[in-house]
Amino acid sequence: MGKYPGVLCLSSARLEGMIMRIAGQESFRTSDVTEMFHHEDELHTSEVSEGSKRMLNEGEAYELLKGYGVPIPNFAVAMDLEEAVKHAKRIGYPVVLKVISPQVVHKSDAGGVETGIADPEALEAAYLRIEENVKKRVQNAEILGMMIEEQLNPGVELLIGGKTDPTFGKVITFGLGGRLVELLRDVKIRILPLSVADIDSMIKGIRSYKLISGYRGEKPKDEKELRHILGRICRMFEERPELVEFDINPLILYEKGACAVDARFYVDEEAEAIRLPQKLPFSPSIFSPMSIAVVGASNDSHKIGYSVLRNLMSFPGKLYPVNSKKGKILGMQAFASISEIPEEVDMVVIAVPSANVPLIMEEAGKRGVKLAVIISAGFREIGAEGQERENRLTEIANEYGIRIVGPNCLGIILPFKKINATFDPASTRPGRLAFISQSGAAISTVVDWSIKEEIGFSSVISVGNQVDLGFDDFLRLASEDADTESIILYIEQIKDGKQFMKTVKEITPKKPIVAIKSGASVIGQKAASSHTGSLSGSYDVYQAAFEQTNVISSHSLTEAFQIGELLASEGHPKGKRAIVITNAGGFAVLSSDYAEMYGIDIVDLPAGTITELNSLLTEEWSHENPMDIVGDADVNRYSQVFDKMIEHQEEWDIAFVICVPTASIDPRHLTLEISRFSRNSHKMVVGCLLGGDSVRAGVHALRDHGIPNFSELEEAFRAVGKSVKPIRWPGIPPEKLEKNGQ
Repeated sequence: MGKYPGVLCLSSARLEGMIMRIAGQESFRTSDVTEMFHHEDELHTSEVSEGSKRMLNEGEAYELLKGYGVPIPNFAVAMDLEEAVKHAKRIGYPVVLKVISPQVVHKSDAGGVETGIADPEALEAAYLRIEENVKKRVQNAEILGMMIEEQLNPGVELLIGGKTDPTFGKVITFGLGGRLVELLRDVKIRILPLSVADIDSMIKGIRSYKLISGYRGEKPKDEKELRHILGRICRMFEERPELVEFDINPLILYEKGACAVDARFYVDEEAEAIRLPQKLPFSPSIFSPMSIAVVGASNDSHKIGYSVLRNLMSFPGKLYPVNSKKGKILGMQAFASISEIPEEVDMVVIAVPSANVPLIMEEAGKRGVKLAVIISAGFREIGAEGQERENRLTEIANEYGIRIVGPNCLGIILPFKKINATFDPASTRPGRLAFISQSGAAISTVVDWSIKEEIGFSSVISVGNQVDLGFDDFLRLASEDADTESIILYIEQIKDGKQFMKTVKEITPKKPIVAIKSGASVIGQKAASSHTGSLSGSYDVYQAAFEQTNVISSHSLTEAFQIGELLASEGHPKGKRAIVITNAGGFAVLSSDYAEMYGIDIVDLPAGTITELNSLLTEEWSHENPMDIVGDADVNRYSQVFDKMIEHQEEWDIAFVICVPTASIDPRHLTLEISRFSRNSHKMVVGCLLGGDSVRAGVHALRDHGIPNFSELEEAFRAVGKSVKPIRWPGIPPEKLEKNGQ
């Protein structure tokens, strides 16, 4: 039967026999029933089973929690009304009565819970009501018994849950509990293992945290015990691979102590812990080839092979067209196969029908090619036949040590190395941003947009089907690239969530990563069997992974590139204290609003600093931060304020420089002063030259000095708010929570 028998459907005769065995005892515990379940044979699992996944009965769930030191109420299981009365007397009124039925998952919704039962007469009435409600509301419901629990005092009702995500493994959910949990959705999600910082941020991160810390005269609740309980539950979930999903709702938190009042656990004896797959060692040097062969090169301008070869003609190394017809292609001598190329080939770009790709890959492997970029489609995205081809590619890669980008990808662009191995018609300019995308269409759109916006790239990589190289490998490539200052990801699906998190945890302290995740999982939430399942869909788990690893989540390409450019130029701010310097009073007011909206602190300037500014500025200036230096301000007035803020840069972390068009301002001259301000303050300086054609020259000049400009004020504050690097504690395993007193 495995470690847990689950809820079992018993014939009435067997059930009576089991009751007789424990007759005469003053009380019996769920563990007594569990023990007998273990020794009964010829029993079948109940309807709650789904394949090898099944739900524990509530008594077993309580015993499991008790084994990990999680407080539970005094309880007993009754098979009939007489037993219920006896156990209620022992436990002491008032009590709670809950139905035990394999068909009833959400007891409250089925009318299967009665609370505040004060005496035997009320217990009998509640017992009968539950039987009637459940039979009426749940078709073919089989009532196996009733759970009698002590009635606990009111407190803060919380949810602690867990689920197994196919990408990231075991996930913990914490938040406000009770009946309205799905409606309020006030939860935080984290991926195991958790540190003290993760647990603390979960508790403090919910909107209802004030109910725990003390609200409107209420005394603070036992937050220390809550941290301990979360740590114990994390350890339980990690240590038991067969435990795949659970809800504790509610966990009632008091001023002193807590108690898990309701628990639902799902186990799968066939489940195994996620293990990281073994991959070939990755060396970024393979992306610095001295020679490239294009298989499928063509003189036909309508074919992909033509576009790829044309884009690679600026490559300074050796370039070899490969086509079975030989001859000359775009003025270069073509070869019938890779084998015919007389010299060494470092990289091959393949743009031929998918059926031919495995043979070409094997030929490339025998020639010692280190990197293959497979643009060809027709692999796992088309079904079983394509999946077989992908499997063959993996075998070849492992046999010859050749690394693969793709298949089914747009290709790669490395502007500083003059490599454009794509069929995109536009070419990017060199820059400081690495863009790694699962969508070829997103790359084409961004590359075309970047030309007008004068945005440059250190690398642009289309990951395709990730049969070999994936996001984690390309992230390492970007992290070790001296030309890359920040990294932008467009993600549809990550194959190995654990490896992804391990990689980005190492990179984000050195280089910022901004990610766009497409596709919230609605189907997964509809199919969820628990509160946790409905609250933590695939998209939510990705967001949790980003938060845990300091990846900045964005919701649009425009926002992602605004943040990426800002961080490439200025780096993460050291804190969130901001100053605002503007020649427009209206935007000074809006700055205060946006700062509060996006978690930025507009700091109060010390009296001494105000006095010094008074000596420089006209009487009409605002005499506070935001610093409205009045509409007739010229560049000299801005520069005087910049100089004073450089002197007092210990008072702030971020400076917003806002300028609207006026007759007294030369935008190009102002950008020189903003650039000087940025160089000498060593803080984040954000340009906000607002307007149209009259400030365009200044915007271009700012970009030439490596400072991004925001034409919309709210966008500036949103980007800066997301770029404030969170402060994280050193990782401490949950099992050490009690030892270190956290």
